[in-house]
Amino acid sequence: MDTEKKLKEIVKDRYAKIAMQDKAENASSCCGATTPSNKVYNIMMEDYTSTGGYVEDADLGLGCGLPTQFAKIKKGDTVIDLGSGAGNDCFVARHETGESGKVIGVDFTPIMIKKARENAEKMGYNNVEFRQGDIDNMPISDAIADAVVSNCVLNLVPNKQKVIQEIYRVLSPGGHFSISDIVLLGDLPEQLKQDAEMYAGCIAGAIQRQDYLQLINDAGFKNITVQKEKTIQIPDDILSKYLSETQMEQFKTGATGIFSITVYAEKPGKKLLKKKINLSEIQEDACCSPKTGCC
Repeated sequence: MDTEKKLKEIVKDRYAKIAMQDKAENASSCCGATTPSNKVYNIMMEDYTSTGGYVEDADLGLGCGLPTQFAKIKKGDTVIDLGSGAGNDCFVARHETGESGKVIGVDFTPIMIKKARENAEKMGYNNVEFRQGDIDNMPISDAIADAVVSNCVLNLVPNKQKVIQEIYRVLSPGGHFSISDIVLLGDLPEQLKQDAEMYAGCIAGAIQRQDYLQLINDAGFKNITVQKEKTIQIPDDILSKYLSETQMEQFKTGATGIFSITVYAEKPGKKLLKKKINLSEIQEDACCSPKTGCC
């Protein structure tokens, strides 16, 4: 558990298995990765079913927020979704950006990419694509995105600073992100931090709330805003795997808090307006337009 590569392999293995489960099975566990509980993930997840663009087959029940709800996506925008899974947030983003926009999902689990592409093809969405790759080294060019979204994914990446720097790189000047993630106040018990299941389950990989926001600030973002925050509680049937009764009581009554937050921030610079070119007008005014025949 002490190397970045090993942590990534743990997450990739767990989420490959999750891709083969249905939503009900995932929703009964902590990010779909731990022993079933009838409480924890129902508290963590948000209900997408009434959200425009929602595709049931693409919803694996793995999020901890509704970042697209806060992402201020406009028609024609180019949107990138980090850790796109089976494509749910991409399809919601496509509903906002419309047919004139473009949505790119990035995920490093091959079976998730396959599942997302199948869902996009089934829906006939030609302006949604999925690229396999790490979100700390995105297979995406510089400064192409108007908005970046992500749902309960950065906590799974060992090098969060690198991911945030990558978000800055792919956003165009004046672009912004809205990301839902898990953060901490106070320290988790060592048993939770060292366990592979809890890491793949979104909890052990979380960092302190202030450190998380500081990384965003240090990357150069401005107008950093916590758009939504809610408390996450780990139920006893999961805690009892790691802690004694005394330790559980100390954990639940102590200063440690686990939260889902949705954070918004902007990349400095002036956003370029995308003006649709009327080709007929250009041909009318051009000295060598097809109408004059001089070409």
